[in-house]
Amino acid sequence: MASIKDVAAQAGVSVATVSRVLNSHPSVSPDARGRVLAAVDALGYRPNAVARSLRTDQTRTLGLVISDVLNPYFTALARSVEEEARALGYSVIIGNADERPEQQDHHVRTLLDRRIDGLLVSPADGESPLLLDVARTGTPMVFVDRWIPGVDIPVVRADGHRAIQDLVTHLHALGHRRLAIIAGPAATTTGNERVEAFREAMTAHGLALPDAYIGQGDFQADSGRRVTEHFLSLPEPPEIVFAADNLMALGALDAIRARGLRVPEDIGIAAFDDIPWFVHTGPPITAIAQPTGELGRAAVRALIDIVEGRPPQSVTLPASLVVRSSCGERTTDSGSNE
Repeated sequence: MASIKDVAAQAGVSVATVSRVLNSHPSVSPDARGRVLAAVDALGYRPNAVARSLRTDQTRTLGLVISDVLNPYFTALARSVEEEARALGYSVIIGNADERPEQQDHHVRTLLDRRIDGLLVSPADGESPLLLDVARTGTPMVFVDRWIPGVDIPVVRADGHRAIQDLVTHLHALGHRRLAIIAGPAATTTGNERVEAFREAMTAHGLALPDAYIGQGDFQADSGRRVTEHFLSLPEPPEIVFAADNLMALGALDAIRARGLRVPEDIGIAAFDDIPWFVHTGPPITAIAQPTGELGRAAVRALIDIVEGRPPQSVTLPASLVVRSSCGERTTDSGSNE
């Protein structure tokens, strides 16, 4: 295995110059940089990451703890995080909380033991003592998608208020009045935010949202199925079921089909968190889309700003309504933004 001395000898430079090239130091001339990189390729040299981390106190590694790896939204988010981190010279280790706070904390502890440079977390609940401790110790950390109120660290998220208002306005214009929601966990900021935005939009249109039309889900498919079965058993079922995430929407669709009902002829369905599959369901599902790729990239940049000593900023991006045909729309398009 080639050493850094071998690279220096082949390139005709000092070991210090090779080190500066490998660490992207700007003081190296283009000619020397080119010779070093050519020597690295020719010799197949790979820097010892462990030894380098001991010298620099950095591992060039970030941790990402996502809420549910089976949720296509978080899968896409993780992909954009990994791509942006790699482009900026960092690797990413991913942990899946599976919407369980204790599993989230296990991954956080493990990542900190691995001496990661910084941590991206989508909290599984809003009261994690471990994450509060991590924030207090000054460990570089950014919340993405969800956050813990009152914790003074950057948050990168989408604002769904306007898109939910647009959805309710759209449904009202289609003539629907009985609208129900499958809410996310009350312990999460996104769970609370989406149900409150839905309630506000209903009130703005003079529509009632009775308790019977608010079902408590957990951002997973089984809860969407269970809540929808309850809605369908009511003396006066809703005309539209709005699921506050994509997995609960798929569970709701299963429950509707299990009753032999048709979408949208018998009952309509809409979802928060658009996913590619929604174009291929029968019918395609009207949904609220988050700018997932932009969120992941912005989260990585905010975290690296902290790691590298620059002032970070929170980022809030808008979500948008994608109209398809699951609520009685008359459209031949696979989706259009309103």
